[in-house]
Amino acid sequence: MTETITTREGQPWADNNHSQTAGSRGPILLQDYQLLEKLAHFNRERIPERVVHAKGAGAKGSFTLTKDMSAYTKADVFNGEGKTTPVLIRFSQVAGESGYPDTLRDVRGFALRFYTQQGNYDVVGNNTPVFFVNDPLKFPDFIHSQKRDPSTHLRTNDMQWDFWSHSPESVHQVTYLMGDRGNPASYRTMNGYGSHTFKWVNANDEQFWVKYHFISAQGVKNMTDEQAAKTASEDTDFLLHDLYDAIEQGDFPSWQVCVQLIPYEEGLNYRHDIFDVTKVVSHHDYPRIEIGTFTLNENPTNYFDDVEEAAFSPANFVPGIEPSPDKLLQGRLFGYKDAERYRLGVNYEDLPINKPVNPVHSYERDGFMAQGQDGSVNYEPNSKGGPVEDLSARNHGDRVEGVTENSRPYEQDHYSAAGSLYRVMSEEERQRLIKTIATNLGSVSDQEIKVLETKQFYQADPEYGERVAQALGLTMDLIR
Repeated sequence: MTETITTREGQPWADNNHSQTAGSRGPILLQDYQLLEKLAHFNRERIPERVVHAKGAGAKGSFTLTKDMSAYTKADVFNGEGKTTPVLIRFSQVAGESGYPDTLRDVRGFALRFYTQQGNYDVVGNNTPVFFVNDPLKFPDFIHSQKRDPSTHLRTNDMQWDFWSHSPESVHQVTYLMGDRGNPASYRTMNGYGSHTFKWVNANDEQFWVKYHFISAQGVKNMTDEQAAKTASEDTDFLLHDLYDAIEQGDFPSWQVCVQLIPYEEGLNYRHDIFDVTKVVSHHDYPRIEIGTFTLNENPTNYFDDVEEAAFSPANFVPGIEPSPDKLLQGRLFGYKDAERYRLGVNYEDLPINKPVNPVHSYERDGFMAQGQDGSVNYEPNSKGGPVEDLSARNHGDRVEGVTENSRPYEQDHYSAAGSLYRVMSEEERQRLIKTIATNLGSVSDQEIKVLETKQFYQADPEYGERVAQALGLTMDLIR
């Protein structure tokens, strides 16, 4: 039997094609409440897009643990070999708006949610293991430089290169972005990283530092700038199409879940600051350990419900996983949830896609779109039998000392990591890197910006800087 249309209040809807008028020519009548309700809802159908990572694609699947990690963390999701956990993923672009072409050069977001028996656990990272800045105070300025010029409302290379050239800590990530991996050929063929260092704690309260790596089982494949531009002209949603079509056809992509584990005290005394997100921890010092695989096998039923309303946050921890002193991570712990409260409302965690699979017991009440509330006690402590604290979920503190100040990074070596990255590239990769930098930085109108940025490349590796200078037509007396 065919269903009939109703209003949102459930009343039958007689005519969804013709509004009520006074006579065949009108005017329209104010009493046509169905027209008014339809237009009023239409005017409010769009929620604010994400300030960053506005455009993306998502899918669902499952994670299978292949190596029990209970010696390092008591997190249920990583305990018990063979355990499976539902997952949700959202891939995205950092800078462009929701309608922006998704094949143009940009960092890609890699946000992964585990629906664990202890609550939602989110790893909100990128397809690069490092980032442009290491202090949350600089993050809004960085994003402004990636957006549109306040005067012309155009995106411009001048803004981003101006910011990068005055932010030497960005040179490592800039080298990644301008290299081959700045243009993934598919979401399915790029790696993901948690980027930050996190803390794992086991049942004996022993602590370890951990970094996440998600390695594409499909291999890593990238586009040239020419391929990306051609693809963008033919399909602005190419990466979204590619992911959706592959899953729809039964070609389910998967990733190996790997970690680097660093003993607590060793991490504090490592030769680089492991809490500086502009740097990596050497695989030679702490090799990757494969602990499981996640596979994507289900497309969104409704994109808005399953992807647009999905609210990821690096503050979504579970017992056995905790934050680190990473300054940028500390800022993100507040920033993401606050952004979701603005974008979706204070009760965004009640949306089906954001609900955990285990029961929720909270004293938070009311607010816009509150639902399913009962008459139970709404304060704590109480004598009414309300939920009580779970001391096993407490965080494990880190030693701190010093004076309150606007502190600079723990170490000031901004360049060696970028130099190491350049030197592990093949000659063909270096040629493409230099060409990409020359095209992008070369379009900047301010000569000083070109010089400042090239000086950073030179400090990373003299050959790197010399080749960029030559490609830009800069003399080396300006660079050395």
